[in-house]
Amino acid sequence: MTKTFGWALCALGVCATLAYAQDAQPVVPGRDWERISKPEDAGYSSAKLDALRVWMKTQATKGMLVSVGGRVLFEYGDVKYVSKIASTRKSILGMLYGNYVASGKIDLQKTVKEAGIPEMRPFLPIEEHATLEMLLMARSGIYFPYDEAPTDRPPREGSQYPGTFFCYQNWDFDAAGVAFEKLTGRDIYDALETDLAHPLGMQDFDRSRQKKGPGPVPEYAMYISTRDMARLGLLMLRNGKWNDKALMPENWVKYLTTLTTHDADLFPMSFRLLMVTGPARWGYGATWWVWDHPHYPGDVYLGPYEGAYSAFGTGGQYLTVLPNLDMVVSHKVEVEGPAAADVSLPEYGTMLQMLIASRLQRTLP
Repeated sequence: MTKTFGWALCALGVCATLAYAQDAQPVVPGRDWERISKPEDAGYSSAKLDALRVWMKTQATKGMLVSVGGRVLFEYGDVKYVSKIASTRKSILGMLYGNYVASGKIDLQKTVKEAGIPEMRPFLPIEEHATLEMLLMARSGIYFPYDEAPTDRPPREGSQYPGTFFCYQNWDFDAAGVAFEKLTGRDIYDALETDLAHPLGMQDFDRSRQKKGPGPVPEYAMYISTRDMARLGLLMLRNGKWNDKALMPENWVKYLTTLTTHDADLFPMSFRLLMVTGPARWGYGATWWVWDHPHYPGDVYLGPYEGAYSAFGTGGQYLTVLPNLDMVVSHKVEVEGPAAADVSLPEYGTMLQMLIASRLQRTLP
């Protein structure tokens, strides 16, 4: 590899990762995660990671695991602790959809009526055009009174034609969960267990802890540990393959993480303001948040985010994949009971920036 090419890669922010890759090929965890014994061997600064650890003591983080090349680079808190992952569940449902779309059991062009989704109120004629794909992209145009504040959704009276307007609301994703079960004949949690948890070797997954909310279109809450959530992120990073076995169809990860809504078009407005905080600007794909920022050649500050995508959940549930760094970041906060806490997206963004800043800018041979 020429020095010129090496410097070009460094400008994209990936030199440290590639330098390490020459010494150790990427892996997937077995019964437990392999660990990087010395951060410098992977192209990272121990001192800067120690600084991140000190700063995190001021936060409400329950657990955080960072992998590079499939090995643990950084760990904080109790990564075995199982708790509710909030809206991160929506991104996992998107992962589950893939095999059933490929097999033909789920047709994403089926309408909400054809999929048999219960009507909290009769669908308006215009709403009957909404498809399952629009649910996954938060573009159904169906605005039933639900658990969001009225100001967090447009008026219901056909104000937005299905597919034309992004509105992040729980009903779209809960309805997608109902459609999954009706069309596949499988419970979401059974599919989660057999299609992902067992093949990935999740260490802390417990089928009995998973529970749905009440009503005909229920929340399908998921309870997963930080280190098991990291396995899901690594599966995404490996394009759906685990030990050379395809757990998701080819190009499904690309489908989920292809930008469909730019950050400037997010609704409610609170999301639009939140998702452009700091250097990481997030738009939306299908059940996953997607890095949305113009790339400028040689921009070392933004280059590591190129191609990034993330699952976000209330309170501080974050699962971020940075392909340019071969990195997965899994972060959890307890969001239920008296210990409920919060780590905001800007605070989490600071953690990502400190991780990126901990890289050693080494030249390639």
